[in-house]
Amino acid sequence: MISQKLLDEAKKLLGGEITAHDVAICMALVKVARLMHQHKKDSYLDMAAYAAIAGEIEERTKKENNEKSA
Repeated sequence: MISQKLLDEAKKLLGGEITAHDVAICMALVKVARLMHQHKKDSYLDMAAYAAIAGEIEERTKKENNEKSA
């Protein structure tokens, strides 16, 4: 899962609100950029992992929002 420290540092760097989902998507994009220049197996695996993390965060966020509105 995206660590709180990484999320806090990203917020400082970008000077605004950023979510764990945003960080996961950005990390996946970093992997895409790397793959455009060098094809490494671990980059494909990492990209898939970050996509899975982003999906999990999205599902948890939806669930939390549904529980709050119920």
